[in-house]
Amino acid sequence: MAEAPVEGPLAGLRVLDISNVIAGPFAAGMLGDFGADVLKVELPSGDPCRAIPPHKDGKPLIWKVTNRNKKAITLDLRKPEGITLFKQLLPRFDVLIENYRPGTLDKWGLDKATLWALAPKLTILRLTGFGQTGPYRNFPGFARLFEAYSGLTYITGQRDGPPLHPGYPIGDPIAGVFGAFSVVTALCHRLKHPDSPGQEIDLSATEAMLRLLEVLPIEYDQLGQVHERIGNDNAYVAPANIFSTADGHWVTFTCATQNIFERFAALMGRPDLVKDPRFAGNAARVKNRIEIDAYAAEWVGARPLAVVIEKLNEAGVSAAPIYSNRQIVEDPHFIEREAVTSVPDPDFGSVKMPGVVPRFSATPGSIRSTGPALGAHNAEIYGDWLGLAPAERERLREKGVI
Repeated sequence: MAEAPVEGPLAGLRVLDISNVIAGPFAAGMLGDFGADVLKVELPSGDPCRAIPPHKDGKPLIWKVTNRNKKAITLDLRKPEGITLFKQLLPRFDVLIENYRPGTLDKWGLDKATLWALAPKLTILRLTGFGQTGPYRNFPGFARLFEAYSGLTYITGQRDGPPLHPGYPIGDPIAGVFGAFSVVTALCHRLKHPDSPGQEIDLSATEAMLRLLEVLPIEYDQLGQVHERIGNDNAYVAPANIFSTADGHWVTFTCATQNIFERFAALMGRPDLVKDPRFAGNAARVKNRIEIDAYAAEWVGARPLAVVIEKLNEAGVSAAPIYSNRQIVEDPHFIEREAVTSVPDPDFGSVKMPGVVPRFSATPGSIRSTGPALGAHNAEIYGDWLGLAPAERERLREKGVI
């Protein structure tokens, strides 16, 4: 039975993903969500992402999400026969995504001149920790480095405590989002200029984090201020913090505008606070955030979570409970919108993962498969595409080429 044609705004786009771990594969996965035909290439020993916990029955769970909507083959680009096979595959693709250290592909005989000779209109996304140039270009690329160099780690933590990393390598998927955006931007240019040559994209994951934390450089440049840690306070508005409820839960909320603060003051039964010189405007409240947060903490601490959320929402004050992953999966809003969706999986029958973001009205994306097993599509790609006989594929497998 023939497969149904893939739909989505990127249907027909072919992406060759030779990146590994999270950032590059995340970028390719986002393109796959919207219909791109993505082929994942791993060493015969497997992408290191497969070793990242958690695992169930020896199967890596993050792999199933990060590499969803992809086909997968094994290929060792460090071997001459691997390069020969790669060169046969490349002309079939529109986009190449790689995240090796700068110069690695050149060393293997796959410099950009060679790549473009094989595929003249190829878009090459090079996603590294620090970019293709500069004194840090050869530093290893891991999320904690991006977070540290970008300033994120420095500003995270309690006032009197050490800097803190997030509990998840957030620098990787952030770089992946920038990677998918950059590929689509290059393709938009191609649509306007169909005769233009291939293009190389130099994406630094650290610079992606810097772009996200956009106020930090101008804050120091113009005010000479070092943005210090302030715990769960908000550096720009007050009251804004995480507060404990009477039944032992946590809630976060923020009074982002003067109107919201006035509504919150009325809700607390303290309209007088609006005229208090310490809290008369946002700048004053930020200066006196400890005092105003104390009023908020007292009000929240006297009520259970459900009442706090209900009253704040009724008053038009932005608030949310602090969710664990269990609460995310069980939330009725997320369930109705399929923000977390169930996907058929050959190992576990069905697994939950985040849905496609964002939602298109006319050409929506979809999740068609979970991350594939190691070399799952070797027979299809090497046999059907390249015409290699089973005996030849077995020879290459025994030599560690595939």
